[in-house]
Amino acid sequence: MASYQQMSTTDQPLIDAILAGDTQSFGIIVDRYKDLVFTLALRMLKHREEAEEVSQDTFIKVFRSLHKFRGESKLSTWIYKVAYYTCLDRLKKQKRTQHVVAIDEYTEHQITTIDNALDMMQKEERKEAIQDCLKLLPSTDSALITLFYFEELSLEEISKIVDLTVNNVKVKLFRSRKKLTGILRERLEPEIIANYEREGQ
Repeated sequence: MASYQQMSTTDQPLIDAILAGDTQSFGIIVDRYKDLVFTLALRMLKHREEAEEVSQDTFIKVFRSLHKFRGESKLSTWIYKVAYYTCLDRLKKQKRTQHVVAIDEYTEHQITTIDNALDMMQKEERKEAIQDCLKLLPSTDSALITLFYFEELSLEEISKIVDLTVNNVKVKLFRSRKKLTGILRERLEPEIIANYEREGQ
């Protein structure tokens, strides 16, 4: 997959073409960003069908509002912002009760221990384990962790998407990570300990 930098340099000619009436060029934008949008929607809504619907709604909104895009951020950041708020609107309409995770007082050492344990797992195994645990996090926490750790967006980009200061994003991200650590500890620790005990025999 092309990097964000490569994408952003090739987005402007497409935007110009779409605004000039070439609607087919919008299909390229959709192909380029649909997986990113769907992943974020799925992490926030926790339901595949709803994530698909919200992804479609997102691109309809992007198409209708493209003339408002000023290029002050990357197109991907702007599309993410549209997706993020479309997900929040859907959640508000449903008034769905969010899964609440208590933030236990995990120390940095405990978080590092979990990180080390994850590092020792196979890459795919690790990804799957984190994705399973993300389903149990509240939507906004899932979104932050997805954007920062999976999509590797900068704190500045995330702050533009979620309309918070960089410092606020840092604080929220740390809290989200603590919640995720709590879930990982509950789910992974017995399994990891058992695996390493077997390997040590």
